[in-house]
Amino acid sequence: MSSFSQTKRQLEQQRKELKKEISQVNSLLFNEQKKEKNVLEDLKDLNQKIAVRLKLITVMNAEGNLLTKVIGKNKKKIAKLEKELAALKADYAGMILKSYKSKSQQSRMMFILSSQNFQQAYKRLEYMKQYTSFRKKQGVAIGVQTDVVKKMNDSLLVQKQLKNTLMLFEKDQKEMIELDKKDKEKLIATIKNKESKYRKEIQNKIKAEKRVAEKIENIIRDEIAKANRIARNKVKNSGQSVSKNEFVLSPEAKALAVKFELNKGKLPWPIEEGLITRRFGIQPHPTFPGISINSTGLHMVTRRGKSAAAIFDGKILNIQVSPEGRKNVLIQHGNYITSYNNLDKLYVRTGDVVKTGEKIGQIFTDKVSGKTTLIFVLYKNTTKLNPASWILTR
Repeated sequence: MSSFSQTKRQLEQQRKELKKEISQVNSLLFNEQKKEKNVLEDLKDLNQKIAVRLKLITVMNAEGNLLTKVIGKNKKKIAKLEKELAALKADYAGMILKSYKSKSQQSRMMFILSSQNFQQAYKRLEYMKQYTSFRKKQGVAIGVQTDVVKKMNDSLLVQKQLKNTLMLFEKDQKEMIELDKKDKEKLIATIKNKESKYRKEIQNKIKAEKRVAEKIENIIRDEIAKANRIARNKVKNSGQSVSKNEFVLSPEAKALAVKFELNKGKLPWPIEEGLITRRFGIQPHPTFPGISINSTGLHMVTRRGKSAAAIFDGKILNIQVSPEGRKNVLIQHGNYITSYNNLDKLYVRTGDVVKTGEKIGQIFTDKVSGKTTLIFVLYKNTTKLNPASWILTR
């Protein structure tokens, strides 16, 4: 496969994925019914939509540039092929004229009969056969070359049409971005009028998220300590050291952890469909400079009524319930733990063994924002990992 074909397919795939993401952004973040406006959430959603559209424009520009190069190369190829075709036709025309003149001077039979001896007659007959065969080959060569030129021209036409389509679609995306930017300016103006109120609201939310994260980490430490108390005597007798914040694993648990590690980058999403609205790690707040968000995992938005599913075989380690009634389920996979937070109805209990893809609970839908958001966190013992590195890329 040529590098062009690979690059072309990669760009086409990226374009399809980004178009799908835009569709999901529109349906999951903007089409859901909201009880009231939340300018901070609306601005965040709008920023995400603009960012995806800009990525799409970048990909389409790359596609357009690639097509421009290909069209230029193909034009040169067509010019060369047409030149070769013209030369073939000229040679063939000369051959036909020569043959015609030869026929007008004397017939083929007379040409053979006028031979001085049998050997000369045989040579003349063979020459005439070869000449006729060569004429046929030239005719076939012209037909083949004509077909190649036609196919190249057809391909060129398709490439030009695709480029025009991309340019029109890119123009539409730019116009939509401009409309989104106007909406964004209005939201920013609203926020600036009550900046201190919104700053305080964000800081309170960050503190609340930090408290939840610390509570989950404390639960994991408690579970490690509880599991290790049971295994401590065995470990001491074997001469192994026991770390305070690491699970002491049985041979079966070790094997499960190894399988989990081997599936890094291939693990399924905990939601059937949806998109990531917040990434893992420390990141600047999209609205207020100077405020950073420390995201413990991935915030994933899906459709109303959808459930979260286990990303790998494991055991329900713990279920935590917030004062508001939201549930957080911890699943243990050897010394790896996956956390599924913001659940409503549960289908599992502590101690249950679950399989990959098994539904563990329905995700809560916020009545005010209309969003159905799962907060998905991944730990190795007590260390938080980036879940995006472990699940499949969509």
